[in-house]
Amino acid sequence: MLSNSELILAIESSCDDTAAAILKDRKVLSNCIANQTIHKAYGGVVPELASRAHQSKIIPVVHQALAQANIDKNDLTAIAYTQGPGLLGSLLVSSAFAKSFSLSLDIPLLPINHMQGHLLVHFIEEEGVESPQFPFIGVTVSGGHTQLVLVKNHFEMQVLGSTLDDAIGEAFDKCGKRMGLDYPSGPQIDKLAKSGDPKKFKFPIPNIKGFDVSYSGVKTAFTNFIHKQTQNNSGFVSENLNDLCASLQYTLIQIILKKIEQVAEIHQLNQIVIGGGVAANSELRNQLLKRKISHQWEVFLPPFKYTTDNAAMIGIAAYYKLKNKVFGALTDPSLSRLTY
Repeated sequence: MLSNSELILAIESSCDDTAAAILKDRKVLSNCIANQTIHKAYGGVVPELASRAHQSKIIPVVHQALAQANIDKNDLTAIAYTQGPGLLGSLLVSSAFAKSFSLSLDIPLLPINHMQGHLLVHFIEEEGVESPQFPFIGVTVSGGHTQLVLVKNHFEMQVLGSTLDDAIGEAFDKCGKRMGLDYPSGPQIDKLAKSGDPKKFKFPIPNIKGFDVSYSGVKTAFTNFIHKQTQNNSGFVSENLNDLCASLQYTLIQIILKKIEQVAEIHQLNQIVIGGGVAANSELRNQLLKRKISHQWEVFLPPFKYTTDNAAMIGIAAYYKLKNKVFGALTDPSLSRLTY
């Protein structure tokens, strides 16, 4: 049986952000993130560099989380970490730290599915955060994943559709790089698109059966289009940057929106719950909010601070595991691929 208040230390290191959070039951007391800027020079995350950076940052980030929450480590009642999916070298850092900490403090260990965390972040007890009712349609959109999920309860989730190739965030970044934008390109494209015409250039929307999506074709079509245009006019990208960003963003968002509409109609569910880094995209948010009226959807968008990878989402998933006494073991492996 749970005590009156559970204090959970949660750690996230699945990609290139080292994060730690302290939760008191469902309330976030601290949520600290150390970003890695070294990858910008390479136009993407370099796995070996990411894992090395995690090793140097994890202890300071945990100390910071404890200090901001004004919590002593001996008051913790459980420790959670991201088991997967993610970059294996990065996952191993938080796994090793969490297991050692759990062993030394003799408190429960809670391995968490990163993707479940993105969807369960909506259950954090905080002003401005509304929680959906089960069942609902969960949509994870990020640099590494694009999935449509039937969420039956906190841990019973069924993947209905996913990307067959590139994730939506990856498509943003790769196309942004082709336009000369820095990594990560998604936020820059979003900003530039506000001054552009989304109908200026037309890019293909793939017709994929079922609920799966594909972004590689759009990426290839966009790359080929830029190559062809710059052969005749070297200044084409700079002259049309805003319109290119708006047209690209419109296409990428329409692909996932069409699948959400199909899933909602066939499963007769109107609660649409969004998670992941691309959940911060203004075009996606605006299009979803429009459908609150046109499709009578209930749309749940996470606060911006919980869109990118963070440890608070790992902590809220851990709370429900702790509540149901679903504990991990020191022998649990880190998994670069992990299903629901």
